[in-house]
Amino acid sequence: MEEIILNYIESGLTRLDILSIASGIFLAGFVRGFVGFGASIIIVLVLSFILGPHEAVPIAALSGLPSMLQLLPTAIKHSEKVFVLPFGLAAFFAAPLGTWILVIVNPELMKIYISGFVLVMVCFLYRDVRFPKADYPALLISIGGAAGLIQGATGMGGPPAVALALSRRTDTEKQRANVIGAVTTLNLCSLLPLWYYDFFSTSVVVMSIMCIPLYILATWLGTRFFARFGHDYFRNGALLVLACIGLTALIKAAFNYSNLS
Repeated sequence: MEEIILNYIESGLTRLDILSIASGIFLAGFVRGFVGFGASIIIVLVLSFILGPHEAVPIAALSGLPSMLQLLPTAIKHSEKVFVLPFGLAAFFAAPLGTWILVIVNPELMKIYISGFVLVMVCFLYRDVRFPKADYPALLISIGGAAGLIQGATGMGGPPAVALALSRRTDTEKQRANVIGAVTTLNLCSLLPLWYYDFFSTSVVVMSIMCIPLYILATWLGTRFFARFGHDYFRNGALLVLACIGLTALIKAAFNYSNLS
């Protein structure tokens, strides 16, 4: 273990790299604790520039597991089961198909379309235009299946789930719990394909373990911030995070796709 940690420190990581990783983990944890989503995408965006996507994606999946358990009681207590269960089951069945799509379709092109969809949804939700019939099981299953496909193919399944959760006319506590429940399902969906394709190397596991304490602390601070200010700032905070994620992912995907063309 000690030798692997030293190899990381001596593998070309500068102090700026280490500070950037720590800052990304802290921001991800705080956002996860406050609005209930966005952490994985933040970690992947930051760590991809430093370690590469093949390490960034599994590190995001593993390092977030303790915080997922940390927030799970909130989801169980306050979420609407009529929302989380059909959404989650559809996502679980669709995620493996998304991983297969990843093999045959350019993921950067998919991210461009998905990011554009997210930004459009932010505009509609900001103007209080919501998914029609957001309580219908057929819509929940459809969006859950689509989110599972997107999660398997690009790791960006969270935004459609959040857009649907925010469309439901319920109180802030339930909206946040619905988001946590949906995102927890999507995070679990990604573990088996990553394990199957052997992404959980020893170095990835060690780096994930090193990130966990800071992640847990930041998540706790985010939950405390929600407890104090959540009812005033949750919806706008969630929309701001969605907009930042959508815009950043769109720019990054467009840049990567242009380099591939």
